Amino acid sequence: MSTAFIFPGQGSQAVGMGRALAERFPEACEAFEQADRALKFSISKLCFEGPIEELSLTANTQPAVLACSVAVLRVLERKGLRPSIVAGHSLGEYSALVAAQAVDFADAVRVTRKRGEWMQEAVPVGTGSMAAILGLGEREIQEICSSIHEFVVAPANFNGPGQIVIAGQKQGVGLASQKAMEKGAKRAVPLPVSAPFHCPLMKPAEEKLAQLLAEVEFRDLQVPLICNVDSRVIESGWDARECLIRQVSRPVRWQQSIELMVAHGVKEFIEIGPGKVLSGLVRRISKESRVLSIEDVAGVEAATTGRRAG
Repeated sequence: MSTAFIFPGQGSQAVGMGRALAERFPEACEAFEQADRALKFSISKLCFEGPIEELSLTANTQPAVLACSVAVLRVLERKGLRPSIVAGHSLGEYSALVAAQAVDFADAVRVTRKRGEWMQEAVPVGTGSMAAILGLGEREIQEICSSIHEFVVAPANFNGPGQIVIAGQKQGVGLASQKAMEKGAKRAVPLPVSAPFHCPLMKPAEEKLAQLLAEVEFRDLQVPLICNVDSRVIESGWDARECLIRQVSRPVRWQQSIELMVAHGVKEFIEIGPGKVLSGLVRRISKESRVLSIEDVAGVEAATTGRRAG
């Protein structure tokens, strides 16, 4: 069975994530210790104990979710589970590249810390927002956003059938949400985020990240990855770096990425890391696929019992 490992992004964090894994499995404990050393402070304590207000700060959330995802990954690798292909939602693409052995975990931790800082700095708090538009298609959302000229607003996540997230200036997102409802959207739901990710307002963060990533070693991937920004298969380290840069100010094409993996013969998707958001999206996109979510000890045991290594 062709298996994809998929990794969550920001928004999946929760106090206590990874703690039981680290207590049970040495590989998970070592992953958290590596993250602590890379950052020179205890991101593991923040994951295990909170408080949620501090954990939810973008500069903390990004390396925290990465660390938790890689902790689960290391346990699965020790038990012999290997993917045929990988993908990650936004921030999750860093976890996916660690899984593909394209970038060192410590480098990824340090980069995501700065990525979070720069994304938050790009737009003053309170001036940007995001909203999930339910019930309209890509073409309709594109037309709505293009029709608004006085404010910045753009599609940010193509998550699944009838679920598209928009991002931009607060007034632009509000106006686009109103227009979407007038065009027949089922709902327009404001999202509790600290910045408008994956839209042109993130260009300053993208430019800073490009300079940082130029200093990071990227190797060719050991397993292929479907990148967010183009929804295409990449296998070279050069491509991996370029995709991470461009994804900051451009939309996440998650639905298209899952559909491409299914077209390439993937029958099973394993979500690795905190939360179950991606599992829910995959079930909506591909009802025939087998979907597992692994974020804790019970998930590891359920996924590995009875499976053959390799």
